[in-house]
Amino acid sequence: MPTPGDITLNRRDLMVVAGACAALPATTGPTRAQPAPRGEPVTAAVSLRVNGEQRSLSVDTRTTLLDLLREQLKLTGTKKGCDHGQCGACTVIVDGQRINSCLTLAIMNQGAEVTTIEGLGSVDALHPMQAAFVKHDGFQCGYCTPGQICSGVAVLDEIKAGIPSHVTTDLTAAPAVTELEIRERMSGNICRCGAYSNIVEAMTDVAGRRA
Repeated sequence: MPTPGDITLNRRDLMVVAGACAALPATTGPTRAQPAPRGEPVTAAVSLRVNGEQRSLSVDTRTTLLDLLREQLKLTGTKKGCDHGQCGACTVIVDGQRINSCLTLAIMNQGAEVTTIEGLGSVDALHPMQAAFVKHDGFQCGYCTPGQICSGVAVLDEIKAGIPSHVTTDLTAAPAVTELEIRERMSGNICRCGAYSNIVEAMTDVAGRRA
């Protein structure tokens, strides 16, 4: 019987043995993917004012504001686009500021004042921004339009309040409603149909009527 010292392996033999060992199953029995353990969802009470109406609900603590609006309050005007905060389709106005509702949890907005596209105007009484979008054809497929309009309303309020942007040249003076300012501030709202020039015209129209 050869001793360990008598066994010699060349490089090719060593690779064959290593390959054969790697091909052996790690266990003798069949393996199956095991589902992750699931517990009961943790819920919490949340109360907020949506489009002027006080709403109190019990929600899963993982529920986003977007899903609360769409799934529980049935306000489907707010759209779910990328669900990563990159397209702006889910933009709503919370306490006067525009936010991506897909990136904030519902419970983080306890007591907040939330305005969605449904709260800006109605078919019989359009908000000036809604009317301007219709007048200037600021939409094509219309999917991103609710977020565009909500963001447009907030953008003009930002400029009116004197809040500068990255393209504001004079930080000591009130920013003007220019095409450059509008395009910079609206850059987080993507229009896949490419109606950007019409959106700028609509917002400029509304800003002119405000002046």
